[in-house]
Amino acid sequence: MRIVFAGTPEFAVPPLAALRASRHQVVGVLTQPDRPAGRGRHAVASAVKEFAIAHGLPLAQPASLRTDLGRAALVDWQPDLLVVVAYGLILPPEVLAIPRSGCLNIHGSLLPRWRGAAPIQRAVLAGDRETGITIMLLDAGLDTGPTLLERRVPIADDETSATLHTKLATLGAEALLEAIDGYESGRLRPVPQPTAGVSYANKLDKSEARIDWRESAIAIERRVRAFVPWPIAETTHRGEVLRIHAARAFDADAVDRAAIVVTAPALATPHPPGTVLGLQGEFLMIACGSGYLGIARIQRAGRRVLEAREFCNGFDATNEVFA
Repeated sequence: MRIVFAGTPEFAVPPLAALRASRHQVVGVLTQPDRPAGRGRHAVASAVKEFAIAHGLPLAQPASLRTDLGRAALVDWQPDLLVVVAYGLILPPEVLAIPRSGCLNIHGSLLPRWRGAAPIQRAVLAGDRETGITIMLLDAGLDTGPTLLERRVPIADDETSATLHTKLATLGAEALLEAIDGYESGRLRPVPQPTAGVSYANKLDKSEARIDWRESAIAIERRVRAFVPWPIAETTHRGEVLRIHAARAFDADAVDRAAIVVTAPALATPHPPGTVLGLQGEFLMIACGSGYLGIARIQRAGRRVLEAREFCNGFDATNEVFA
């Protein structure tokens, strides 16, 4: 088949690589325009653009697909199929009508759960025990099209969005070729999504990274894991922002009070949420609304990431509170 691929971030690279190595012909690649990034705000190419250039694939970067000019390359390529993976631009009906066999999408959840922009992070944040990828046909709705194939994967207790992202990108690349072949041969037929169980994965906002210590320790731990690698969960201490890169929840019975290097007074009594108790092994223990959060890796603004014990060198946590 003549295939055009539309994608932008690193998540989309393994499927593109799988297509390039397959019997199908990748006749063009669509990716978003270069965006300013970093402190210098220099224009940076997407991961998909870098792959396309490195492998000599025809490339276009329209700012929009709503105009004839924006769709010109896609029309010229005359694709049988458009494969879309985390492209980031809305596909209007005029685009959906161009490929002879329609448009396939790899979505990072088990639809209809977590339709939308951030399905991986929302699954971790919600404490889901399982997720996966769904390969679907695109229609005019938001991830509402009929599905062809799904693959499931458990979410480990220590899973971060970063580790789950890698698993799902690999899983999606493996399943894509099977889905295309099955769809082309008629072996796989589109199945409408269930009407029950629909949920939406809204785009992440940096404000969500702020930890509320009144929450349970397990809820805060999920926030830490969900927001790796971005935006990274954060708290403040004496007006300084601290970013929490790794942590583990402990319930009250799991905390060995005798093993804590005591910094909080009257350790046997309940403490307000955010109270810094001190070190227990490799963890800096913080009181939560229920349970305790053991911080394993932490970072001061503009500094390198530190292990908790290293962070505590010279840190007088007596009577200290994270807010």
